[in-house]
This record gives sequence, structure tokens and C-alpha cells, in this order.
Amino acid sequence: MSTTSQTDYQSQLDEKVERLSALLSPFKAPALEVFPSAPMHYRMRAEFRVWHEGDDLYHIMFNQETKEKYRVDTFPPACETINKAMAELLALIKPNDVLRKKLFQIDYLSALSEELVISLLYHRQLDDEWEEQARKLKAQLETTFTKVNIIGRARKQKRIIDNDFVIEKLPVNGKEFIFKHIENSFTQPNANVNCKMIEWALNCVKPLSGDLLEMYCGAGNFSLPLAMHFDNVIGTEIAKPSVQAAQFNIEQNALDNVKIVRLAAEEFTQAMKGERTFSRLEGISLEDYNFTTVLVDPPRAGLDTESLKMIQDYDNIVYISCNPETLADNLNLLCETHSIANAALFDQFPFTHHVEAGVLLTRKR
Repeated sequence: MSTTSQTDYQSQLDEKVERLSALLSPFKAPALEVFPSAPMHYRMRAEFRVWHEGDDLYHIMFNQETKEKYRVDTFPPACETINKAMAELLALIKPNDVLRKKLFQIDYLSALSEELVISLLYHRQLDDEWEEQARKLKAQLETTFTKVNIIGRARKQKRIIDNDFVIEKLPVNGKEFIFKHIENSFTQPNANVNCKMIEWALNCVKPLSGDLLEMYCGAGNFSLPLAMHFDNVIGTEIAKPSVQAAQFNIEQNALDNVKIVRLAAEEFTQAMKGERTFSRLEGISLEDYNFTTVLVDPPRAGLDTESLKMIQDYDNIVYISCNPETLADNLNLLCETHSIANAALFDQFPFTHHVEAGVLLTRKR
């Protein structure tokens, strides 16, 4: 990377630090811990439309402001595995009439393990001839790549060649954690910064004890590593594929103190208050847990008022946010009872406006 590019990256990172610091300053937050990204080849996911031009076939993207399309032969934000696959895949599809017919989009999902899921989206129904050619394509790609899974998608159709997931291996504080990342399910897109996020959360909870509740736990990205520091962990997640992946991940990482329940944050709040009972909590007696700490990683809208009031009952709150504005809004209520003990910025998306933040809140004494 050129010196100019390094300067440009540091400049945009400095702007993010200034912006997040300003948002947190009313709450007397300490100085931010800052976790930069590699400026290139950091994304584990990428999606492209496909443009047909005579015998040629290539990836395109659209300018968000002008809506003009532009050709994409390489995509520097994507990991090197995806960039390599982009070139090899199209070289194999171009001369294949079955695979290229009415193909309009290609999605890539990769991992630090270098496994790949390639999703081919079509404006036509897929038949056995397509599957035969897709299997040959998979075999050809696996002469270069560690493992390749192919998915064909069409209206009301999903044909899977092998798997619809990759197995990720995340290095966290010298220990490797195994995660199933499913196509079309949420995963942290910047794997290396995600490792830093987990390590930061681990550092926050190191002196803590008791049990951990995680809301919006996904496939257990935080729940599983943090289980090393708590007696028990319960994670809540509403998306069924993520819950299934989390169960797989618990087994793969040989953890016996983690349970995942398929409940929305609002539903779990009702269960904790004793307002409702849920069959999905069968066999789990919430009153037997000593929840001292809660970790939340909500969607961009942040937490609803009832959930905010519920997590105020915990001595320690680890809040991971993909939207600092809603984080700041939620802190207006949380900081009535808690103080910010630690704050961090994670640069998941270099050269964009997007900021990922983390705060550790502890109860005021």
C-alpha cells in the first residue's frame, strides 16, 4: 500500500475517532481504544450484479449517487480469496451456456479458513442439467481453493452443491474458535477486526464473575469465547438459522456452559419479568441463574425502552453497536444507573462513514 493510501486511511480513521468521541463525551466516557482495519482485503462477503455483453460476462456494481453501473474485475475491500475466485469463476462460466444463461447476480462468502460459498442467482428455473454443470464447476474450483460450496438460487428455488455455509476458524487470544457461517445469515464481515472486538470484550469481562446473558447473540460470536470467563451463558436470538448454527458451534467448541434460546429481546424481557412463559425456554429455569453481566449487540435501531430498562438490572453491560447515534440515544437512559468504564472504536469498514463501537458500563455506586 502506498504512503498516500496509508495517510488517507489514517485521516478517515481520525475523523471517525473524533465523531465517536464527540457522541460519547456527554456521558464522560474515557478515551477510546481504537482498533484499525487493514485498509484492503478485509471483507469476507461481497455481492455483485452480472452484466452480459456479447460473449463477455463480468461483475458490475452501481454508483450509489449516480446509479451508473461500472465494471468490477477486482474488488480491493474483499479478501484475497474472493478476489481470486472472482476471476477464476467467470473464466469457467463464460464458455458454459448452462451456467451463464440468465445469471444476474453472484454473491461470495469466505472466511479466514479460505472456504467459500458462491451463490449464483438466476432469472430462470434450475434443472438437473444445471446441477450437473455446477458440480463440475465446484470440482474445477477446488483444484485452486480449499473448499468451495455452490448455491443456485431462482424464484422459490435453492439448489445446494455440498453446503450453504463455511466453517470459520477465528484466532482469539491464541485460541482458535470454530464457527459455522451460513449464507444469507448475519456474520461480522471484517473477520480480523471481529477478532479484535471479541478480544476487547474478553478484556472487559476478565475481572467479572457469575453468569452472562447475551441478547441478539447470532451464531454465538461473543457468547462462545466469553463462556471461558463466566459460570454459565444464555444467548437469545430470533433467527432460526443463526440459532441452529450456534448449537453447532457450541458442540464444535466443546462448551458445556452455553445455552441458546430462540427468543426476541422483547420476549426474553417478558420471560425475565415473569409476564409470559415460552415453550422454547422449557428445561431452563431463569431464576437459577446469577446474571451479573449482559452483552447486547442490537440492530441499527438500537434497543427498545423495555429492553433498556431490563438490562439496567445488571451490574455490568457490554454494548456493541453498529450505529453510534442510537448507542448515544440509548446511553441517555443507561447512564442514569451506569457509568462508562471502557469505550472502543472498531473500524469494520475502512473508507466508509460506518463506525462500530463498544462500551462497558458498570453500575454507579
